[in-house]
Amino acid sequence: MPVTPSAEVDRFMAGLVRRNPGEPEFHQAVREVAHSIMPFLLANPRYLRARILVRLTEPDRIITFRVVWQDDAGRVHANRAWRVQFSNAIGPYKGGLRFHPSVTQSVLKFLGFEQVFKNSLTGLPMGGAKGGSNFDPRGKSEGEVMRFCQAMMRELHRHIGEDTDVPAGDIGVGTREIGFLFGQYMRLANRFTGVLTGKGLSFGGSHVRTEATGYGAVYFLQNLLETRGLELQGMTATVSGSGNVALYAIEKLGQLGAKVVTASDSSGFVHDPDGISGERLKWLKDLKEVRRGRISEYAEHFKCQYFPGKRPWNVPCEIAMPCATQNELDVDDAASLLGNGVIAVAEGANMPSTFRAVDAFIGQKILFGPGKATNAGGVAVSGLEQSQNALRISWTRQEVDHRLKGIMREIHEKCCIDGTDADGFVNYVRGANIAGFRKVADALLAYGIV
Repeated sequence: MPVTPSAEVDRFMAGLVRRNPGEPEFHQAVREVAHSIMPFLLANPRYLRARILVRLTEPDRIITFRVVWQDDAGRVHANRAWRVQFSNAIGPYKGGLRFHPSVTQSVLKFLGFEQVFKNSLTGLPMGGAKGGSNFDPRGKSEGEVMRFCQAMMRELHRHIGEDTDVPAGDIGVGTREIGFLFGQYMRLANRFTGVLTGKGLSFGGSHVRTEATGYGAVYFLQNLLETRGLELQGMTATVSGSGNVALYAIEKLGQLGAKVVTASDSSGFVHDPDGISGERLKWLKDLKEVRRGRISEYAEHFKCQYFPGKRPWNVPCEIAMPCATQNELDVDDAASLLGNGVIAVAEGANMPSTFRAVDAFIGQKILFGPGKATNAGGVAVSGLEQSQNALRISWTRQEVDHRLKGIMREIHEKCCIDGTDADGFVNYVRGANIAGFRKVADALLAYGIV
């Protein structure tokens, strides 16, 4: 009886779940990749014989450690932290650090696995990793955040280096946290080197790094629309989130002529029919980046609607950009967006759409940019920061932005090569997964059994 891709995926996933029990986020990320690349693997059995997919779903190592720190009142706290070094087949491990109560080993394994493919797509020599802690920086003083970061680096510094593993920021880890981490690394290692990215401009950071993920997602969206002769000018967009990715996606969408009418946080979302731009966007940035307030305050200030506990996917739009967190857009949300005439969905977050939601978008043949391609701009500029650090130079904002646009266009082209159907429709999920997989897999084949 011939082997079918579906049966082979089920067989593979049964083994993976058995080896990795209780890790639903990791299972979901691997299934999505396996589902789209299995026909490619069956057509190229050398990858199956070398068990490349099995090897790529086993991290090189997972480092788990305790972080003990003291709050302002003198109370002692103990958090758990991880660094999941997934694959360095094409370069040093590279991936962010996340500080959030929801951080678990499963979440970090899913993010690290995705990072392998994302980094491969950029064309830069970077492997995949992810790390973080269940520490919650919200409500903490600057001194408490500093002490936690310093305590974490006392262990983390043993496992990272500019040619080994180069962490960056992620949710809960911005320029402030990177500064605290880098300062402690220098004290411990007695070296000033590009061991972390997302640094401040005054100590080795890169222009456009803060904006890179949001800007890059919009640049990829532009490439999607161009395939159908469309542009952003005059379109209505819904964006979820109000963190770093969302804020700069909103900014770039506005610069290119779209009207963004939503933003959200964990408490709910706001709908502003007048558009979040100009002074309103400036106010929102101050709210979230400086005052660290709640999105409901935006609604109160600008007298627009606030929907507690809701997500923005019922608001009519042509463009949707989920930029908050994983699995924030389910199949019912997809149905709402499709029913309201959405023409393109570009994922700014990592795996924000569920498997069934993605199937719904692809089934209707709308333009759909998966996170591992669409949000690769952040790690792309992190890679450019590594290059600047190694060369002891600093490129201008215009130079970095130009390079970012070029990288996003090249990622789009790679997705089209492996994702174009006979009728001309581009399945960007399949295209991104195969293109990202092939580069890493060919490196592993070249190394032999390692």
